[in-house]
Amino acid sequence: MPAIDLAKAPQPASTNPAQIRNFCIIAHIDHGKSTLADRMLGITEVVEQRNMRAQYLDRMDIERERGITIKSQAVRLPWRSGIDGQEYILNMIDTPGHVDFTYEVSRSLAACEGAVLLVDCAQGIEAQTLANLYLAMENNLTIIPVLNKIDLPAAQPEKFAEELAKLIGCQPEDCLRVSGKTGEGVTELLDQIVKQIPAPVGDANAPARALIFDSVYDTYRGVVTYVRVVDGHLSTRDQIQMFSTGVRHEMLEVGVISPEPVVSKGLGVGEVGYVITGVKDVRQSRVGDTITTYHNPTKKALAGYKDPKPMVFSGLFPLDGAEYPMLR
Repeated sequence: MPAIDLAKAPQPASTNPAQIRNFCIIAHIDHGKSTLADRMLGITEVVEQRNMRAQYLDRMDIERERGITIKSQAVRLPWRSGIDGQEYILNMIDTPGHVDFTYEVSRSLAACEGAVLLVDCAQGIEAQTLANLYLAMENNLTIIPVLNKIDLPAAQPEKFAEELAKLIGCQPEDCLRVSGKTGEGVTELLDQIVKQIPAPVGDANAPARALIFDSVYDTYRGVVTYVRVVDGHLSTRDQIQMFSTGVRHEMLEVGVISPEPVVSKGLGVGEVGYVITGVKDVRQSRVGDTITTYHNPTKKALAGYKDPKPMVFSGLFPLDGAEYPMLR
């Protein structure tokens, strides 16, 4: 198996950016994103077989109860390519499919260079398939078209391969066929991710710049901030500051998710990980902000995100239906 032992894999802060591939999985609701992510965790052996469970990355109670993904999850997967035999680090982000969580998807895309576009072989291309594809194209990501659930009796891979090829502008044979349930084709998909998705680009000697793409509150440790390092380097005990507010913090812990938190000495160019500063208010780690070092700050912030607009919808109806023309 091309899986690598975590202890022998390239370590955070000392991984060559050319060995890193950052990608996310995007698709319509129930097209099998989380199941495919489970298979990737199993094949790369970052989760032992005895600890494996369905929807491993869905941590919130409501996600497990309803069988949906709400929060994006980033995971570091070591992999030895079956094409060139080299060792790589894949940073995978599993995203939600529901239209209500589109903003969550857009934040994940900003931390990636490529996206795996998943389509259910039995249901075909649907609304969120298109919406998420256009989001990925806006971010100039490399798209890998994948047909999932080929093990289903109702699967029509040939039909939907043609539709997907027309949509993206590739050949039908370029659409990979996998089954997240049985694991068929997932090894080939991991090899194609290494081959097709470009490595991250950044200057290791420039002042540190890291994009905050998510943050969660932990009762015991305060705010855990998920970051993607673009330039420079972040190390434990660094004095860091938020670009937008200028607020200064000390980094108490830095590490990667694989898929449980693993403490590291730091994070280098192109790496995705987490930072803990002991802050107790999520508002001080604003999503889309740029983290830089206090003693050697960057002059230019990263692009960030558009702020989502809160919306309220209301409807007015007359008590008596006959009065409807008057209301109009």
